[in-house]
Amino acid sequence: MNDERKKAIQSLKTSKGQIEGIIKMIEDGRYCIDISNQIIAAQSLLKKANMLILKQHLNHCVKDAFSKANNEEDIEKKIEEIIQILSKITGK
Repeated sequence: MNDERKKAIQSLKTSKGQIEGIIKMIEDGRYCIDISNQIIAAQSLLKKANMLILKQHLNHCVKDAFSKANNEEDIEKKIEEIIQILSKITGK
């Protein structure tokens, strides 16, 4: 397992703990702004994990595909995959 994946797993585990804490905060009737701040923190960790996974994908999977691509269609397919995921991230 490479470094990006290890860091992504750690971010996901941390966000899992935060989400469990958020659920408890809601159940305990904690102040809404405090809950919202914790949700934002969990979202940040999820974004970080996603970026680490995408970095790993670009550095390994895409790089390998480009070096082994037999034709332009294979390269265009990999580029389109990245464009589609970036459009989901940016909401565009």
